[in-house]
Amino acid sequence: MPELSRSQVLVYGAVAATLLLVGARAIRAESGAGTSTATASSFNGSGGFSLKSGGGSDIVVDVAGAVRRPGVYRLPVGARVVDAIERAGGAAGGALLEGINRAARLADGQQVMVPKRGPGGSIATAGVGAEDGPISLGSASVEQLDTIDGIGPVTAAKIVEYRDQHGGLASVDQLDRVSGIGPATMESLRARLQP
Repeated sequence: MPELSRSQVLVYGAVAATLLLVGARAIRAESGAGTSTATASSFNGSGGFSLKSGGGSDIVVDVAGAVRRPGVYRLPVGARVVDAIERAGGAAGGALLEGINRAARLADGQQVMVPKRGPGGSIATAGVGAEDGPISLGSASVEQLDTIDGIGPVTAAKIVEYRDQHGGLASVDQLDRVSGIGPATMESLRARLQP
């Protein structure tokens, strides 16, 4: 094999460096595109929305209450409460959509409870009183949280604010990050709340 001159070595080195830079840029652009748009929702023309996944993993949520088709649904990571309601066939007649935050991000294992409109526009509890059963952490109002022993209106507002800022809560244990909730309050919350 003939020996390369100094200028040939420099040219081959420059070409190799350029190819490495172009390849690295292409790889970075490809991996960045997949993470920047993990989920998108678009109007599908039939009065609803459709979700498109960009390669991320899915979450599973339970949609209950005043929806047309209650059930457990798989949605892409980053989906919102409104997406889960649409997936369950939309709100049923008598749904009180103002009672939940439809813009909140969903968490895996979360239950979305769409409340029903009761007499005078209040929230109907579907036969479960405040003392009888657990309250849905994903849709509990400040007033509902205020009924739990050890939770006052200020702490209830902090819980709802934390839930909305962090895109929902997957478990009751996450509430220990809210200021004003100590170990005794956590035990009371575990007995009265469900994810």
